[in-house]
Amino acid sequence: MSIFHFKTRLNLVEMLGIRVRNVPDLLEQIRQVPGASIYYHTHRFLQQHHYLCPEPPNDFAFWIANALGLDGLGEQLASVDTIKFAKINDLRDAFSVIIEKFQSRGNGMTVSCHEGEEFHFMSCRTFVFSTDFHAADIKEFIQALQAISINSLYYHIFESRLRLGKVGNDFSLWFESIGQKELAGEIAKLDPYTITLESLRKKIINIVEKHA
Repeated sequence: MSIFHFKTRLNLVEMLGIRVRNVPDLLEQIRQVPGASIYYHTHRFLQQHHYLCPEPPNDFAFWIANALGLDGLGEQLASVDTIKFAKINDLRDAFSVIIEKFQSRGNGMTVSCHEGEEFHFMSCRTFVFSTDFHAADIKEFIQALQAISINSLYYHIFESRLRLGKVGNDFSLWFESIGQKELAGEIAKLDPYTITLESLRKKIINIVEKHA
């Protein structure tokens, strides 16, 4: 019997000692910083402000628009649909291509931010822990999902997929493994970036209850 073990995570944020003042330098660092840094700067708001909906833009878009005043480029970076990417490097490439095209038109090459407004690249180390919650069937899954923390929900929906390069979120993968393919498909179709985590919890519970 396949048992789902709920996990949770703790993030330790760290500075990489890298700061940039303009678009060319930002692009150079986006190409080479660790994947954990790209993840942090695209998911920081989701982790820290899970009650906001819709989520604020990624850090790159926010800095480009506010520190450099390049609203057009900022909008393009903000429009990157993070949920479409299963791998960090694919997400990295998406930002790189947008900035490269912007630079190829000779835009923003000489624009630098004011002193003190530099972009500081950050990263985070993730520590994953087991919880006391587990499920052997749909009924137990609903009970556990009602009780787990926001950090646990975040880990199984967002972090395990993108950070570990999985093809889907942990819930969908488990339901598929126990023969609940229709249920797995319904959860996989959810866009977790457009609602708060608590709303996401309720939506998943409602979907699972229909199959109980």
